[in-house]
Amino acid sequence: MKKIKISLLGKVALAIGLGIALGQFLPESIARVFVTFNSLFGEFLKFVIPLIICGLVVPAIGDLGKGAGKLLVLTAVIAYGSTLFSGFFTYLGGSVALPQLIAPNAEISVMQNPEEMMLQPYFTIRMPPVMDVMTALLLAFVLGIGLTLIKGTTLQNAFAEFRDIIIRLIKSIIIPLLPYHIFGLFLNMTLSGQVATILLMFLKVILFIFVLHILLLLIQFTIAGAVSRKNPFKLLKTMMPAYATALGTQSSAATIPVTLQQTLKNGVREAVAIFVVPLCATIHLAGSTMKIVACAMAVMLMTGMPVTIMDFSGFICMLGITMVAAPGVPGGAIMAAVGVLESMLGFDETLQALMIALYIAMDSFGTACNVTGDGAIAVVIDRIAKKER
Repeated sequence: MKKIKISLLGKVALAIGLGIALGQFLPESIARVFVTFNSLFGEFLKFVIPLIICGLVVPAIGDLGKGAGKLLVLTAVIAYGSTLFSGFFTYLGGSVALPQLIAPNAEISVMQNPEEMMLQPYFTIRMPPVMDVMTALLLAFVLGIGLTLIKGTTLQNAFAEFRDIIIRLIKSIIIPLLPYHIFGLFLNMTLSGQVATILLMFLKVILFIFVLHILLLLIQFTIAGAVSRKNPFKLLKTMMPAYATALGTQSSAATIPVTLQQTLKNGVREAVAIFVVPLCATIHLAGSTMKIVACAMAVMLMTGMPVTIMDFSGFICMLGITMVAAPGVPGGAIMAAVGVLESMLGFDETLQALMIALYIAMDSFGTACNVTGDGAIAVVIDRIAKKER
C-alpha cells in the first residue's frame, strides 16, 4: 500500500476540524490530557525560541557579510525595503479595514486570562530558556555582524552546524507536533464556547490578506516596469507559473527552478537571474511578512489588545530581519517570527498557537507572493546593473 502523504496545511486543517468535532462531546477529563500536552509543548517552545533565533540569525547575517559584493548588498537592501514596505502597507490597510471586520470579543479576550474559562492542564513543567528573547535577538545581531568583520571561519562554521541542528529540530520535532498543539487549542476553545468567533475571524483575515497580496504584487511589478521600461502586467503574467508552483510546494526554495526560468523569460540576463533568484528565495519574504502582520493585528483586535503604530513599527523592522533567517520549510517563517511576537507584541503561548494556525492556513499564498516578487526584484537589479556597465 502506498503511504498517503498529507501536507502541513492538510494536517492543520484536520487538527482544527477534529478539535471542533470532538469538543462537542469529549469529556473534560480526557480533553485536559490534550490541554496538558499543549502546556508542555508551549513550555518547550519558550525554551527553544532563543535557540532558534541564535541558530538562524547569526549564520544568516554572517553569510551575507562574507560575500558582501556590491550586487549582493544592493539586492539585500531592495529585498529588505520590499519586506518593510509590505509590513507597513499591511499595517496601514489593516488599521483601516480590520477594525470594521473584527470587533473585540469579551469571550475571546479571556485567552489572555485562561484561568477564567479555558480548561487547565493536569500539571505543568517549567522549562526556563537559557536567555530571554530580546537578549537572544541582540546577541544574534552582535555575533552575526561580528562574523562579517573577522577573517576567521571557525565560529562561522560552528554556527552553520548549529543552524543545521536547529533546522532539524524544527523539521523533525516542532513542525510534526504543531498539528497536535493546534488540535488541543481548538478542542479547548470549543469546550469553552469560543471557536465560532475564531473561525469567523479566520475567514475574514484570509480574504483581507488575499486582496492585499494581489495589490502588493501589482505595486511591485509597477515599480519594476517603471524602472525597466517594460509592461508591468506582462512581467507579472510571465511570473504566474512560479506563483502556481509555489501554491503547490509551499516552499520558496523548491520553486527556484521555475522562478529562475520565468525570470529569464522576462528578459533578465542569466548571470543576474542565477544570482538574484536563489538569494531572494532566502531573504525576500514580503508575502510572509504581510501575513504575520495582518494575523497579529487581527488577533490583537479580537482579544482587545491595543494596536499602535509605535508597537508595530519596531515589530515590522525586527520582523524583516528575522525573515532573512527563516528556514525554507513549510511553517518555517512563522516559527522564526514567534520570538518577535512574544518579545515585542506580548503574545503568550495560546496566542502564538492561534497565530501559527492562522498563518499556516494561508501558507501557500504567502510563499507564492514571495517568489513572484523575487521576479520583480530581479528585473530591477538587472536594469541597475546594465546602467552601471
